[in-house]
This record gives sequence, structure tokens and C-alpha cells, in this order.
Amino acid sequence: MPATIRDVARASGVHISTVSRTFSAPHLVNPETRSRVLACAEHLGYRPNRAARALITGRTHNIGLMVADIANPFFPPLIKAAESQARHRDYHIFVTDTNEDPAVEEELVHALAKQVDGLLLCSPRMSNDLIQQLSREVPLVVVNRHVTGLPSVVMDVGQGARLAIEHLSGLGHRDIALLGGPRGSWTNREIRRAAGNAARAVGATLTVLGPNPPTEDGGLAMAEQVQRSGVTAVLAYNDLMAIGLIERLDSLGVRVPSDISVVGIDDIALSRLTRPKLTTVATPTAAAGRAAVDMLLAHDPSSPRGRSIAGDGRRTTAQVTLQTELVIRDSTGPGPHRPADPGDAAAAAPDGVAS
Repeated sequence: MPATIRDVARASGVHISTVSRTFSAPHLVNPETRSRVLACAEHLGYRPNRAARALITGRTHNIGLMVADIANPFFPPLIKAAESQARHRDYHIFVTDTNEDPAVEEELVHALAKQVDGLLLCSPRMSNDLIQQLSREVPLVVVNRHVTGLPSVVMDVGQGARLAIEHLSGLGHRDIALLGGPRGSWTNREIRRAAGNAARAVGATLTVLGPNPPTEDGGLAMAEQVQRSGVTAVLAYNDLMAIGLIERLDSLGVRVPSDISVVGIDDIALSRLTRPKLTTVATPTAAAGRAAVDMLLAHDPSSPRGRSIAGDGRRTTAQVTLQTELVIRDSTGPGPHRPADPGDAAAAAPDGVAS
């Protein structure tokens, strides 16, 4: 028969209420008493009933994690890292997929608000105004996007786009295409802004093609337009689009990187398995997942559910920016404005990293 809270109280010589506080508000229990209660609970195999604890504390110890497309290889490392970090903090993660649909995002926030202590919104497509409004219903941390007044964890894709353009320019490419991502994407706007500024700085022409779905099919569909545009290099919104583009270009008889150089963004596992191996901007997705969980839980754990994230009663507006880096592989090579020479082999060496 499973051990009960009464068994733990009897074994540790304390009142039942003390055992309850040890699990629901440990900072209110004398450290020596807390250690004794936890040791007895461990010895007896006692596990507190989460549902009952939620009724007492107003906290579920659940976190919602909403991603734009769970089939996109960008998200699983983030989900896995967030889940591990949450479990370490005695929380569980509920993962939901919004299929890039802002209406579904709003519906899921309303549905989860009373079942979780907070939500992580990963690459949301909702408007900033709506996200700010929903944050009054449940604590939120936004991942991969800045929303004024809300805590966020972002990967510096602007820095990565700049490094990619500078790399292509250094190889002799002056006519570059940017395969844009989905409409309403903060990341897409950041990439476009940074790539445009970088292209102007190096004297290159940037042709923006998009918006496009952030999928392999999105890259496949743009290959003919890329070919007709006359560009010699392409920066894609993500690796999936870059991989689809390379696949279709190959079927059209366009060689990568001999005819067109291609750079992706994300450094998903597939980028190392394609032929040619993909030059890409590596984004720290696992670190983002861990940071988002820590940010959401950076408050007094005993505060009643529904209060602001910060333990002092104020909602935190912390911003964490994680750096990206360029990983140089085989899909980029010399452009028409730079003759091939022995130095190009070093410039295009596999798995070189620029930061």
C-alpha cells in the first residue's frame, strides 16, 4: 500500500501540516525539519498528490510549451531541453503544436491557462497586442521573439544573418537572394533587416523572395525563381528551406556550390547529412529551452497561482539573447567576383565556425 502523508508525519515526528508545507512551501519550514521530512518521505517512497497539492497551493507544477510546428526539426532539441530543465525543478511540461496558426495559438492559451502555472510561447504568430493581452491571463515567456513588456529568450539570428552575408561576400558573391520565411514571423523580420544591412555594407545586392512556408516544400517551390533571378548565392530562412532548395536545384541541373552557394539557418541534424553538407547559422535551441524554463520559474514558488512571474509582485520583463555562429561546410564556394585559389579550400573547410 502506498505511503501516505500521515505515515511521513508519524515517521518524522511532525504534524501533517508540516509535511504538507515541506512539499508546497519548503522555504517556510525549518531546514533541519525539512531535511528530516524529506528523508522519511524518500525512505517510505511517499510521493505527494499533485492534484491535492494544487488545491492547497493554487499551483499545478505544470508548464505549457507551445511550438509553431512540432514536425520542424528546429523544435525537438528545445522541447527536450525545456522538459529536462522543468523536471529538474519538479515541474512537468505539456507540449502543444499550433501548426503556424495564430488562431490556434490563442485558443490553446485560453484552454491551458487554468491547467498550468505558466506558458512558453515558441515562435508565436499572434500579434504583439494579443500576446500582451493574454499575458494578463497566465504568466508567459516568449521564445524566439521580442514582445515589449514581456520576458523573452531570443537567439540572435540577426548576428547570424550578418555573418552569412559577410561569408558569401568574402567568397566573391555580389548578387544574393534571401528566401524569406512565414509572414508574421519576428525571426523573419530580424533576418531580413540584418541581411539587408550587411549586404549594403559589403556592396552586394540582396533580392528578397517570399514570404514562404518554413518547410522543405517552401524551398522546393522557390528553386525555379532562384534560378531565373540570376543570383549566385542564397541565404534561406531555415535549414529545411535550404535543403529543399538544394534538392530541386540539383534536379534542374544547377550545382551547389559550383553554380549557386546556399546557406541555411538553425544547424539541424539534417544539415550535416545532406550532400553537399549545408553551411548554416547554428542557433542554440537547447540553451533557449533551458533559459525559458528558468525565466518562467524565477519567482517565489509559494506565490499564489495567477500572480506575476516576479516574486516581488512585479512581472519580469527580462530579456535573454543567445549568440549564434556560422558553421561553414560544403554548400558555399567561390563566386564570380573571386577567382578560385588555394585559399578558397580553407575558406570552405568543413565545419569551420565563425563568430
